[in-house]
Amino acid sequence: MSAGGSGGAARAGGAEGAGGAAAIPGTFEVPGSGAVSSLLVRPEGARCGCVLAHGAGAGMRHPFLESMAGLLAARGVATLRYQFPYMEAKRGRTDPPAVAAATVRAAVERAAALLPGLPLVAGGKSFGGRMTSTAAAEAPLPGVVGIAFLGFPLHPPGKPGTSRAEHLARVTVPMLFLQGTRDEFAERSLLEPVVRGLGARATLHLVDGGNHSFGVPKSSGRTGAEVLDELAEALSLWAAGL
Repeated sequence: MSAGGSGGAARAGGAEGAGGAAAIPGTFEVPGSGAVSSLLVRPEGARCGCVLAHGAGAGMRHPFLESMAGLLAARGVATLRYQFPYMEAKRGRTDPPAVAAATVRAAVERAAALLPGLPLVAGGKSFGGRMTSTAAAEAPLPGVVGIAFLGFPLHPPGKPGTSRAEHLARVTVPMLFLQGTRDEFAERSLLEPVVRGLGARATLHLVDGGNHSFGVPKSSGRTGAEVLDELAEALSLWAAGL
């Protein structure tokens, strides 16, 4: 898997139709970068929305995000998934942070238009989550009441450090870190002090045995579907409490 890639545990039963909602394709404009694609899943009676970005190595249709959208829909959470411009154009290199942050902001604006009246959380898998917090650190994301990281990429594998987390001190809304205890992109001994340093704004939910893709060893006795269900439950409960 590429650094910061979207990777994921095995596809769960929560496909996009879960919660009685099908994925509705669309597009929106990113200033200076053109149109990018999106997928809206809105279950009947949705109580909040989640603006969900993909990781560096796979787009919005990756099975991990598809399953998360379905599982969240079953819990009353609508999702808007979207492409970064580099993924839309099928380029191998990720967008510069300024372009990625502009894309996040445009996606939030699109979600607010599609889900009027619903509180929003934003975030995503690895790179997508980090670019969401990067955008929020520059200026609050309108209507966003929290940011959720599905595997915050604190550092490249084998190169431990915390510089990627420095901007989090400037994020003003609550943050949820969903992290595997074996995440090679975030050594637990480094991540836990970072989260503690953010105070009451930050919540850490550890997935026992999970790697950066939330895959767990067979010896854990758990399936990929069970892990995905844990992630969706943790995210939906946290969002409900905001």
